[in-house]
Amino acid sequence: MVSNPSLTAIVILNWNGLRYLQEFLPSVVANSTGCEVIVADNASTDGSIPFLQEHFPQVRIIQNDDNYGFCEGYNIALRQVDAKYYVLLNSDVGVPPNWTEPIIQLMESDENIAVCQPKIVSQQHPDFFEYAGAGGGMLDALGYPYCRGRLFETLEEDKGQYNNVAEVFWATGACMFVRANVFHGLGGLEPAFFAHMEEIDFCWRAKNVGYKVMYNGHSQVYHVGGGTLHKSNPRKTYLNFRNGMALLYKNLPAGELFSTVVIRILLDWLAALRMLLAGQSADAKAVLNAHADLLRNSKYWRQRRKEQQLKGTFPAMSGVYRGSIVWQYFVRQRRTVREL
Repeated sequence: MVSNPSLTAIVILNWNGLRYLQEFLPSVVANSTGCEVIVADNASTDGSIPFLQEHFPQVRIIQNDDNYGFCEGYNIALRQVDAKYYVLLNSDVGVPPNWTEPIIQLMESDENIAVCQPKIVSQQHPDFFEYAGAGGGMLDALGYPYCRGRLFETLEEDKGQYNNVAEVFWATGACMFVRANVFHGLGGLEPAFFAHMEEIDFCWRAKNVGYKVMYNGHSQVYHVGGGTLHKSNPRKTYLNFRNGMALLYKNLPAGELFSTVVIRILLDWLAALRMLLAGQSADAKAVLNAHADLLRNSKYWRQRRKEQQLKGTFPAMSGVYRGSIVWQYFVRQRRTVREL
């Protein structure tokens, strides 16, 4: 850790995201008064560093020597940042004036709040929520993630229905406020995830040791989404299915682990079949590769599970919907959270 701590450090992880730094960093610098702004670079080769050095000398640069992915890239960088609160901010996020204040005030009011996110709307269509985060993250009884304002690919129009403060299950890594001492106390983000669902795993671990995860709709940011891996990329499919299963194995209490994982495996295979029938053979293969990877690395995941402080009954935790969103969405045709 370095000296001269600030209350809030906004840390943007960058990998060949020059176009996003050019578009969105000006708003972050201009509208984040009193915060330290840092770019942690994962060995970019697109001119990001010279651009920052020339146009934003006030922004601190942390240069990683390789592309360590989202998880380890942040872990390495944040060990070099001394602040009370970290803001993990995607490079493709635009922010308005005074966007940090409502969240910091909320977290200052309750030491049990470890993580918080603002409202996330679409940069391209700001009247609608954005896929990654929307109005705060939730899980269903089988561990499928969704958001208030987003079920699978269906995004709600923002009509003020989530302009509140609420406890949720997970906060998006696109714009996640987190207490620095909690981040380091929990060992940071799961490095084996590389990217995708790492924030859910982190928030679950925080909840297991008694912390709250919150959403504050009085702050709002604008997210492009899909800047590194488009949602149709088989690599993203692989990471989502592998990490989704590892997430459950790491964190589910023993009494719920077997039945939940068996059902999820069957549903994953059905998803792969659906992809195959839709002509998405590379995505279907990615699902099977995800399961094979978990088996190959089962020793690692068993060790990671042993290190967790598992708590109570999963469906009883705040932010968990006790039904199945797969059933509600695909069979009963429910399209909004309020219809569940």
